[in-house]
Amino acid sequence: MSDPKTIVREFLATFSTGDVEAILAGLTDDATWWVSGRIEGMSGTSTKAQLGALLQAVRPLYKAGALRITPSAMIAEGNQVAAEADSYAELVDGRVYANKYHFLFEIDGDRIRRVKEYSDTHHMLETFSA
Repeated sequence: MSDPKTIVREFLATFSTGDVEAILAGLTDDATWWVSGRIEGMSGTSTKAQLGALLQAVRPLYKAGALRITPSAMIAEGNQVAAEADSYAELVDGRVYANKYHFLFEIDGDRIRRVKEYSDTHHMLETFSA
């Protein structure tokens, strides 16, 4: 297994390209992505297939076709990586989506099995439900 922080760093770099197939390739087949909060359609747990559909659906909203996520700090223990990160995307309607995150990644081999995402869900709601 590669260094867990390297796996996360490379995954977030791939995520930032907007290449959905490459993003999904970085996840195990049984991967899940959980988002904090109680916002219908945004919060809760998504399967790998559901995440892929969501990423495809939001790509046209971004001028560059992607949401850039840049890690600012990481701590690894065993197969888990805790990461603080910032996102940025200019939307085609002229608004900017910029959020702050805390992620918990669970690594399996060289891919990611589980993600827990904590962020400003109010900003998420304001930006994407309009």
